[in-house]
Amino acid sequence: MVGSSHEALHRIFQKDPELLTRALQEVLQVPFPRPYDFAAMNVDLTEIEPVERRVDTLLRAETDEGAYLLVVESQGERDDRKRGSWPYYLSYLYEKYRCEPVLIVVTQSRATAHWASQPIHLGVRETPSLTVRPFVLGPDNVPLIATEQEARQDVPLAVLSAMTHGRGRKAPAILESLAAALKDVDRDNAAVFVQFVDSCLTDPQAQQMWRDLMTAMQYFWRHPLAQEVREQGREEGRTQERAAAILRTLKWRQIDVPDAVRDRILAGTDFDELGAWLDRAYEVDTASDLFDDEHP
Repeated sequence: MVGSSHEALHRIFQKDPELLTRALQEVLQVPFPRPYDFAAMNVDLTEIEPVERRVDTLLRAETDEGAYLLVVESQGERDDRKRGSWPYYLSYLYEKYRCEPVLIVVTQSRATAHWASQPIHLGVRETPSLTVRPFVLGPDNVPLIATEQEARQDVPLAVLSAMTHGRGRKAPAILESLAAALKDVDRDNAAVFVQFVDSCLTDPQAQQMWRDLMTAMQYFWRHPLAQEVREQGREEGRTQERAAAILRTLKWRQIDVPDAVRDRILAGTDFDELGAWLDRAYEVDTASDLFDDEHP
């Protein structure tokens, strides 16, 4: 089970290596050749002795131009030690495998993205002996996918979008679009994507909204993360939790809830009816529309 955004941000590329090359080509505009095969590699770069050095994800991409080593580093915040370790990774990998190494840094933070994108110069200040220029995927260049049509066109990219942008006012549209697109993905793969997104949602409201959306998708209940949600639901009561989910969704969508509507929701005892209201909460324009049986 993925337990952190750090892990999720690089493991998504293990799950779908082609997403990484599409990101290089389409997001970063890097003329990277199209791979025809991928292989996961040992991420441990430790030499016989003392210092342990380990990259987050390492993939070998076979192309018509030769093999490349794709080094993916998930970075939560600035870490100036990387000025030494990133050049080491690339030099070590080239020496060991005689393949061109490519460094890609993934982050949810604009400040971290700006820091990571700065070239690393080693040597004489004006004429360095070695320069490393990381490619960085972050909030400023990962597409913000907030429509169902866009999400269905490229589900893995929509997952990366949710992992990167799943906060603020755009969060409901991003998460709803991805939830709809996941219905077209086989259950096992979708369950992994669900966990990646959940691990990266740092906004408690956004994370709860995501879990509310996922409770309606049966494959979600097969995933380890579902046990946490089920236990929480049992403790608070199934109907009470569903009523709370409706109010959270309306609040997140910035829809005003009159006292009469709030009282009716909280007084609801029919679990299926509350479920119908929850479904409508993602679509209605006013809170009173929840109770319109003719609402599509």
